[in-house]
Amino acid sequence: MESLWKLTFLFAPAPMVLILTAVAVTFAAAQRALYYRKEMERNRDFSEASITLDRSQALMIPIMSSCSLILLFYLFSSVSQFLTAFTAIASMFSLYFCFSPYVSVINTKLGIVDPYLSRCCSKSFTRTQGVLVGVCVGTVISWLVTGHWVLNNLLGISICIAFVSHVRLPNIKICALLLVCLFVYDIFWVFFSERFFGANVMVSVATRQASNPVHTVANSLSLPGLQLITKKLELPVKIVFPRNLMSGAGSGNDSADFMMLGLGDMAIPGMLLALVLCFDHQRTRDSGTPMELSSTKGQKYIWYAVCGYAIGLVTALAAGILSQSPQPALLYLVPSTLGPVMIISWFRKELVELWEGNEETLNDKSHATEV
Repeated sequence: MESLWKLTFLFAPAPMVLILTAVAVTFAAAQRALYYRKEMERNRDFSEASITLDRSQALMIPIMSSCSLILLFYLFSSVSQFLTAFTAIASMFSLYFCFSPYVSVINTKLGIVDPYLSRCCSKSFTRTQGVLVGVCVGTVISWLVTGHWVLNNLLGISICIAFVSHVRLPNIKICALLLVCLFVYDIFWVFFSERFFGANVMVSVATRQASNPVHTVANSLSLPGLQLITKKLELPVKIVFPRNLMSGAGSGNDSADFMMLGLGDMAIPGMLLALVLCFDHQRTRDSGTPMELSSTKGQKYIWYAVCGYAIGLVTALAAGILSQSPQPALLYLVPSTLGPVMIISWFRKELVELWEGNEETLNDKSHATEV
């Protein structure tokens, strides 16, 4: 009875918003990945080449992630300012990538003339794009100054969406390999790393705050308003929500006051969602049926994957509440997302096609050139 009472915390504002945000981000990442792929095919522009993972790359991701985790565990304080600068730059590009399609759509619908200002790196640069760049830079600067959790989440979400759009899985075979490896990776570093390193490496790295280089520079130059600049920053490698969400929280609060979810727990399932969404789109296009007439049939796998992701995330949070300890989210998310897709495709005799992929998925660039 006491355990059931603890689970009522899932209906509190913070976990509910966390769940809804994570589900929305994974779905939006899959949609943006499909849009980006169609945009590249339409323009035949592969200057921003995306990466399609093969077997060796899929195996290297958990290995390189483990190495990075160990380095951060021992050297975090030494490299934290570099990490902050790097993530700030990555966030600017990611924000621009996420918002640029919406700006183009608004300009088209409103009939706004968007003159070219200049050309940089063989690319046209319009006035609207210049304004968008300014907004992105301003957002990142605001985060560097205030360290507010809302801005942290915005930057983290944009990085997640950009990653899913640029790093693709060719088929379920590679997807299953990657997810199973990361499944083991997450379990080891959360449950067993303390036996080897004397502390929970995953939790230790995830909860550390980085030194703010803006504060360091302002302090060295004795600039006015130093007290307004936060000394420490939560890096946008996770989304965070105050446990007491209704009262809110600003920067500088203890990590224990926040609920958090790593970007990997959205980006990795998001790659699976992007794969099945692209598969649904390709199958609908091959059948010659307009997407608007077959949206339910054409997107059936995406809905199974989204529902599975929501169930897995709720299960992970429930397990954390009952055990009063951090949980490896992929322990629950991998079976709940990959499982339904593979089972449903097997029943519908489409597992072989999903498992092996097709020539277009494996080589987007050559396909786009031939069309």
